[in-house]
Amino acid sequence: MEENPHFEILTPLRVLIRTTPSYWDNIVTQKHPILANQEELAKLTLEEPSEIRSSLSDPNVFLYYRSDPPYYLCIVVRHLNGEGFIITAYRTHRIKRGQLVWTP
Repeated sequence: MEENPHFEILTPLRVLIRTTPSYWDNIVTQKHPILANQEELAKLTLEEPSEIRSSLSDPNVFLYYRSDPPYYLCIVVRHLNGEGFIITAYRTHRIKRGQLVWTP
């Protein structure tokens, strides 16, 4: 049985990004617990990023960054046919290399 989306965000690239409750829970409990209670910042990162870069290794993967001093929040998503899903999310001190595809 397919889960309903936990949230859906339309990005500046006009891509609708979704995640399920169980997948988001996996990110914040297993992968990156430091992001617990950071859901609103994650949504804002997708809606109003500081910049968006494409992955050097996969042309369908994009990294959405938002400054959250002293860090950046990075939401890694896969785009497919105008829609997408979150692969992971994490805090970082620096932006990874990759093609800059969008800035405000």
